[in-house]
Amino acid sequence: MLVLQNNAERAGYALACSFGSSAEFEAAVIRSRRDAGAYGPKRHRRSIACAGVAIGALIALALIF
Repeated sequence: MLVLQNNAERAGYALACSFGSSAEFEAAVIRSRRDAGAYGPKRHRRSIACAGVAIGALIALALIF
């Protein structure tokens, strides 16, 4: 009887969800994907944007002088 009760308790734990809402689940999925590198580094995009701004400023200065 004790074994049966333990098996029933373990089966109930398997069906339990550790997240309180779907928003928490989605946040955990996004966090795990971000940790795995699925969204890529943000530094690369920033460096391209900064290079574009710098080139634009140099062109603007060249046109003024």
